[in-house]
Amino acid sequence: MIELFKHIIHLDFDWLFANYGTAVYVVLFLVIFVETGLVAMPFLPGDSLLFTAGLFASSGHLNMFYLVILLFIAAVLGDNCNYWIGRKIGLKVFHLKFRGKPLVKQEYLDKTHAFFEKHGTKAIIMARFVPFVRTFAPFAAGVGEMNYKKYLSFDVLGGALWIGSLTTAGYLLGGVEWIRKHIDLVCLGIIGVSVLPIVFSYFKAKTEKK
Repeated sequence: MIELFKHIIHLDFDWLFANYGTAVYVVLFLVIFVETGLVAMPFLPGDSLLFTAGLFASSGHLNMFYLVILLFIAAVLGDNCNYWIGRKIGLKVFHLKFRGKPLVKQEYLDKTHAFFEKHGTKAIIMARFVPFVRTFAPFAAGVGEMNYKKYLSFDVLGGALWIGSLTTAGYLLGGVEWIRKHIDLVCLGIIGVSVLPIVFSYFKAKTEKK
C-alpha cells in the first residue's frame, strides 16, 4: 500500500499500468474519492493527476469517456461523504490525533471558512480548483449546515467543471511532444498555478495585519 501511494504521489502512471492494468481505473477512482472525501487526506494529487490521466487517455492507455464519468462520480461522492462527515461529526474531527499529532489542522478549516466568506456559495465551485481548500470546503459546508440541495447543485457543477476541464486539457495537449517528454515539469507547473490563490491570500493577510 505504501508503495502504491508513493507512485501515485509521483504520478508514475507507467508503474500503475504495469502493476494494475485496467484496474488503474479503480485506483484513480479511489484517489479522487479519498482526496475529496476524507478531510484528513488533502495532500493527494488532484489537478496534476487529472491532467496526467487525460494525457494517457490521449495515447490510448485509457478510455476518455469511462475516465471522465468514473472520476466525476468519484469527485461528487467524495465531496458528499465529506459534507455529511462535517454535518454529523463536525468539529469533533479536530480532536482526533495520530501519533500524538492532530489528524486535521485547524488552520486549514480557518482558511476554508475565509474562502467561503469571501466568495459565498460559488466557493463550492471555485474550491474544486484550489488544493487543500477543495478537501475542506465540503466539510466546512457540512459543519455550517449549508442547505443540502443548494450544496449538491453547486457541487455537481463544480465537479463537472473540475474533472472535465483538467482531463480534457491533458487529452488535447497529450499530442504535444514537449509536454509528453516533460510531463513532470508540466505537473509541477499545474501544482504551482493551483496553489497561487493560497500564496496570494497568505501575503495579503500578512499585509493587512501590518
